[in-house]
Amino acid sequence: MKEVWFIRHGETEWNASRRFQGHLDIPLSPTGVGQAFRLAERVARSRLAFDGLYSSDLRRATETALPLAQALRLPLVTSPLLREIHVGSLAGLSREEAEARFPEFVAQASRDPWNTPRPGGESMAQVAGRLLDFLEGLPPGRHLVVTHGGVIRAALKLALDLNGEAWRRFHIQNTSITRILFPDKEVLSVGDVGHLETWADHLSDESLR
Repeated sequence: MKEVWFIRHGETEWNASRRFQGHLDIPLSPTGVGQAFRLAERVARSRLAFDGLYSSDLRRATETALPLAQALRLPLVTSPLLREIHVGSLAGLSREEAEARFPEFVAQASRDPWNTPRPGGESMAQVAGRLLDFLEGLPPGRHLVVTHGGVIRAALKLALDLNGEAWRRFHIQNTSITRILFPDKEVLSVGDVGHLETWADHLSDESLR
């Protein structure tokens, strides 16, 4: 049994400005760094035992994973199989710019979003293929896997055998936790960001008296 905790990387400036990143090596923003440390604190406080810590080899993912490695005293293993979808010529563009420059791609992707490759890049089906290669090589146990939103949506499609465009509807926030059992394909949680809920920061024993 493999219990995989899929974690999306922390926020980058390009996330905030809603630009396609793909394989471009964008670092975390100050907000993203804070998210990564809050995530690590939460996971460490769970006192659960983890057998491995894996990450995409892109900087925004490894910078999210390093606080986890330090908090849990686990070696960090990186893999290009966990990279975000390669967006090709869309890299650096906003959605509006992409629609204006590549109308034929947009039309084809609207008809078949899973199998249509980005111009000069990958399709989601190809992302799922390399994710399966990674999961097949993963040993049994409970593992943390720091990756990207597209990869996590691919994992959910595979686990839930989703048809059509249902996989696109999942909202995967930065540093959210999605837990899936393989090969059982049982989804335990999706997009958990309890560690980012700031209302809890203001509670104390005094305030409850």
